[in-house]
Formats: sequence, structure tokens, C-alpha cells
Amino acid sequence: MIVQKFGGSSLSDLGKIRQVAEAIVATRERGYQVVVVVSAMGDTTDDLLGMANELAASPSRRELDMLLSVGERISMALMSIAIQARGHEAVSLTGSQCGIITTASHSNARIIDVRPFRVQDELAQGRIVIVAGFQGTSYRRDVTTLGRGGSDTTAVALAAALGAEACEIYSDVDGVFSADPRVVLSARQLESLSYEEMQEMARAGAKVLNEQAVEFARRAQIALYARSTQMRGEGGTVVRVDLPQAELTRLEEGRPAVAVSHIRRGLRVCAQASADRVAEAIEALATVSFSWQPGRSLDAFIGLDDVHGVAELEASLRALGADVEVSQPGMISVVGLGVGGQTRWSRLGEAALREAGVATLGLSASLARLSWIVEAGQVEAGANALHEAFVGEPLPA
Repeated sequence: MIVQKFGGSSLSDLGKIRQVAEAIVATRERGYQVVVVVSAMGDTTDDLLGMANELAASPSRRELDMLLSVGERISMALMSIAIQARGHEAVSLTGSQCGIITTASHSNARIIDVRPFRVQDELAQGRIVIVAGFQGTSYRRDVTTLGRGGSDTTAVALAAALGAEACEIYSDVDGVFSADPRVVLSARQLESLSYEEMQEMARAGAKVLNEQAVEFARRAQIALYARSTQMRGEGGTVVRVDLPQAELTRLEEGRPAVAVSHIRRGLRVCAQASADRVAEAIEALATVSFSWQPGRSLDAFIGLDDVHGVAELEASLRALGADVEVSQPGMISVVGLGVGGQTRWSRLGEAALREAGVATLGLSASLARLSWIVEAGQVEAGANALHEAFVGEPLPA
């Protein structure tokens, strides 16, 4: 069994849907049981969100979930029709029909259980199963969506629940790069990554794979392949637990950094007396870095990809206390196993940013990530400087 996920850029028109259908059929004819997860076509999600925002300045998150889930349902039905036209049995299923149970947090729900009985029944009857990604149903039986990259999460969660051999994530890029190649021209494609490194990259702004998806893969020990739709099952980047010799050599040489990720603009919230109230208010939001001393201080950086109504969120946070400070800086992160474990790497990053004329506003660290908060307008310069310092050339001893 294999699970394949196709992103919206791979499904942007009927011609591309036909091409993907041919690739799916080819996989089935190689003897695999196939489950396919699809995103919404092209810019469908943005178009739907735009209509909602024309009607209301701050639309209900519940109604947005109901609206945005339609995009993936269009894709799944069209894909099923295209496969049937090629002589194979196929059936399309929504997230709820697949048994994807989530929290009740609209627009950024997390999967808490997968009960894929309907999927298993359809596979047993020889059908290719086409699943609407990005969505599930809460324990309250409301439609929910999974946030940015949610179709990745759907695919890997199903792969884990079904015991699939692997999960292939197809998009319009060739794999995972050492930085965003549109920002850092010297970025190179990575052959492989550990689960921990890929999770930190995703948390820090890399958009190729979703953080929660990688966590599902890590728990189930499923290999993740990030590939271009044109690759037809070859090449790309693999995320797995057993690192190849090239990666082990990098670590042995004392080169812990594998990539640089960035977030152009996020929400930084600082508070002292109001720290506990702010912590409660942002509990359901995706925090990239979070430092909280109950009753004393809080410093958090929040990604805005899944936040609808940023101005309203800012106003609500400021209203929690006169000491609450809210700003919209950017963040640049260096990712790699062990990079946060030695102070020399933070010193190297500070020096590289200073030399590039980038002023740092804050630093947070985990074992596999160092993140600098900078002014939003300096993110690109900082990303290039850190990539050159950590990834481009051999690091100083």
C-alpha cells in the first residue's frame, strides 16, 4: 500500500488533473493499493477566502471551515472521475468519511484519531481511494480544517493508520531545499533529512512539508518522500530515521546545520504582569517560539499563516493589559541536529547577521534550531547571511 498526496499547483486545471490521474493509475498497475490525498485546485482556497472577507471583516472561523473544505471536495470528485475514465475503479471520500477526528479548534485543528474503516473497505474491493485533504470532523461533528499544509497531515495520518509502506508528497518543487531558493539563490536540494530536522524546518517557515505530518510519520516510522509531480516516483527528498552516510559524515565533521528557514512576518507578543492572560489567549495559536514564566513574563512569536483577522487578534491582545507589547517582525532560523546545543553556533549566527547589517531583536533555541527575530524588511538579507555562514562553506573549528 502507498499513500500519495498531490498539491494544488499539480491540480490547477483539468489538463494537470488528467496527468496526475495517469500517474496514479500507473502506480496501481505496478501492484500497489493506492490512497490519494488531494488539495484544492490552484488558487481555489484563496478565492473562497477572498469572497468571505468581502462579506465580513472578520468571518466566523466555523463558517470559514465549512466554506474552505469545499475546495478539496471539488478536487477529489474530479480526480475520481478522471481515474474512472481510464478504466479503474475509484471512489472519493471526505475527511469525515475517512474517519479523521480532530480537535474543535476551527482553521487550525489537530488530528486526534483516525478510524479508516471506510477506506479499508473500499481498498478491499479493489478501488483507488481519493481523499479530500486538509479537513476532518471534530468530536462535535463540525467540519474542521487543519491549517497550512493540512493535506500533508491528512496523507501521513492515513498512511500511519493504514500501515502504508511509504507516503509520497507531490508538489511543484523538486524536494526540500537548504533554504527557500526564491530568496537564497545558492540553496541546494537536500537528499535526506531526519524527522526532527524536517519538523523544525516546517515550524520555522519551510512550506514543503507540514510539521504535524512529519510528527505522524516519525511516530509510525514511515518514510516521507517530497517530490515534484513530474518525477513519477523517483528522486526528491526523503525524511526518515536512518540517515545515509553523507548526513552522518556532516555530523562527524562538526557541521550541525542543514538548512535555513524563514518567516517574513509573524506576531511577537511580550508581556509581564499580563503574562498569564496572554498565554491563555494564544494557547490555540501556532507558536514558533514560546517563553513563559507564569506570573512574571511571556515572549512568544506566532506564525500568521492560519490566523484570520490579524488586526482583530492584535487589538484583543493589547486589551489584556497596558504592559502587552505586540509587533510584527520576521524570523530566521538555522536548523540541524545539535545546532542549538553549543553557544559557538549562536555566536557564529550573531556575527554573520551583524556583518550583513541585520539587527537582531531576540534569539530562541532548541536542540535542533536557532531562531533570530529581526525586522521584517531584513529577513531576506539575514537568510542569505546565515545560509552562507552555516550551509554554504565549511564551518570554523
